[in-house]
Amino acid sequence: MAEPGCEPSSEESLGTEEPSAADPKSPKQKQPRRQCRRRPDSFTIYFPRVLKQVHEGLSLSKKAVSVIDSFVKDIFERIADEAARLARSTKGSNKHSTISSGEIQTAVRLLLPGEIGKHAVSEATKAIIRYTLRQ
Repeated sequence: MAEPGCEPSSEESLGTEEPSAADPKSPKQKQPRRQCRRRPDSFTIYFPRVLKQVHEGLSLSKKAVSVIDSFVKDIFERIADEAARLARSTKGSNKHSTISSGEIQTAVRLLLPGEIGKHAVSEATKAIIRYTLRQ
C-alpha cells in the first residue's frame, strides 16, 4: 500500500490538467513529484541475505525463492488468523481487538508441530531481546 498523499489526484491520473500555453505570462513549471516508498509485497529480498549468513557459497533459483515466499506468506496468514481468533475468544471480559505477543506465541505453538514450534518461539524471544537491547 502506498503512503497517504502519494496517489495521483484525479486530475493527474486522467490527464485533465489545464494547459499552461493558454496563459503566456506563466511558464510551464513542473511540480516536484513526491518520492513514495512502497513496502515490498514479498519477502524475496531477504532469503538470499539470510542464506548468505548461513551458507556462504550457496544461492537460490528464482523458482525456489518464489516457493519459499509463498510458504512464508501462507504461514504468516495462518498465524495471524489464529492469533486474531485467540484475541477474540479470550475468557471473560478481556476480549480485545489488539493482537499481543502472547496470542502470537500461542498461535505459533498451536500451528507448528512439536520441536519446530518450540524452536520458533525461542528464536523469536531471542530476536526480541536483541532488538530491545539495541534501542
